[in-house]
Amino acid sequence: MSSNNEYLSHLLFNQDNIGEYKDRINALLPVDIADLIETKPTEEQLLIFNALSEEKEVQTFGYLSLKTQKEILNTLSSFRIANLLNAIAPDDRTALLEQLPQDIVRQLLQFLSPQERAISIKLLGYPPESVGRLMTPDYLAVKMEWTIKEALDYIREKGKDSETINVIYAIDDNGILIDDFRIRQFLLSPLDIKVCDIADHKYVALKVNDDEEKAINVFRKYDRVALPVIDDRGMLLGIVTIDDILEVAAKEDTEDIQKFGGIEALQQPYMEVPFFTLIKKRIGWLSVLFIGESFTATAMGFFENEIAKAVVLALFVPLIISSGGNGGSQSSTLIIRAMALGEITLRDWWKVMWREILSGFFLGAGLGLIGFFRIMGWSFFTTLYGEHFLLVATTIFFALIGVVMWGTLLGAMLPILLKRLGFDPAVSSAPFVATLVDVTGLVIYFSVAMVILRGTLL
Repeated sequence: MSSNNEYLSHLLFNQDNIGEYKDRINALLPVDIADLIETKPTEEQLLIFNALSEEKEVQTFGYLSLKTQKEILNTLSSFRIANLLNAIAPDDRTALLEQLPQDIVRQLLQFLSPQERAISIKLLGYPPESVGRLMTPDYLAVKMEWTIKEALDYIREKGKDSETINVIYAIDDNGILIDDFRIRQFLLSPLDIKVCDIADHKYVALKVNDDEEKAINVFRKYDRVALPVIDDRGMLLGIVTIDDILEVAAKEDTEDIQKFGGIEALQQPYMEVPFFTLIKKRIGWLSVLFIGESFTATAMGFFENEIAKAVVLALFVPLIISSGGNGGSQSSTLIIRAMALGEITLRDWWKVMWREILSGFFLGAGLGLIGFFRIMGWSFFTTLYGEHFLLVATTIFFALIGVVMWGTLLGAMLPILLKRLGFDPAVSSAPFVATLVDVTGLVIYFSVAMVILRGTLL
């Protein structure tokens, strides 16, 4: 944050002093003005926004949160709403409209010019969370037969209306995408040669109906600042820029993290979610997990006789099930993230399975050794584990190997299975995997105990 912004953020603005700071506010970058507005109560937010020049007003609006955007629109005159909505970038306008109720959207569309209204209706017509909702039609396209000089003249004339001039596209007379160029290719080429002379006819493009997750992966793979969007015929419809993708990636990561914790995606900032909506989002998974954990009691009831004969086994139940659950949670987190980054695909399930089986074995053996020596060492000072402490320690050793192996395998395979069935892998959250391992881990634990302790404690 700049020192100017830091200074302004500590001020209390009112109708009497806002004029005094008007120039200092307008001197800030739009993103810093948005940060300043977001730190203030509603009355001051409106004072600051109304103090902006028309250009800064448009630039700043796109950086504001949806809540603040709606509050500002509610206070503006019809004339200012029309000017603002017509001036902001089409993709930013779509991001705002798609979050509003249909009746409000219809009202706001009436403020747009016929051309801008047609653009917004077209963008809103694409499926939610598709590339079509992210793209903007503001791009620069040249023809292959133009000279470099003609292309640069066109860029100078039309560039101010484009979302970016870092990438220039070449299309034919039917609007079909032929190639893309970095602006430096034009700047460093002789003015008298033609665009086709520097073309390689290689480009990366998104389909208009691709989902947002695919767009994120393509941007990450090819390290682009912008990508063209085409239809099934190859016609250039618009472009998607990296700033929009970063916002989508942040939203996707937030949703995944929330699901990892066993919560439905909130869709809104935490402090803006109504209290009972927050409860509703959390109670569903908590109920499912509670019912799942209740089977732990059922499993222990099944081995009631064994526990009665060897009460010492009950001492290690929390140790066993938590170790298996933690191992499963680790695997689930690693695999879900690797799938999100494109590091593994469904075809890699066999490799993943064997990798996690081996990992589970060595992790379980490591924990088992700790448990084994813990029991052996403790037995020199206490009779808590009885005369068969060596067999108890051996039981814990092998039980931990089995439970951790099972936990890591389940944690790795469940996300892949869900992905194969068409569900979001993040649904197999860490609490969900831990609950499954808790129940099945008890079965493994007592089964191992029955084999090792038969004829002694059992």
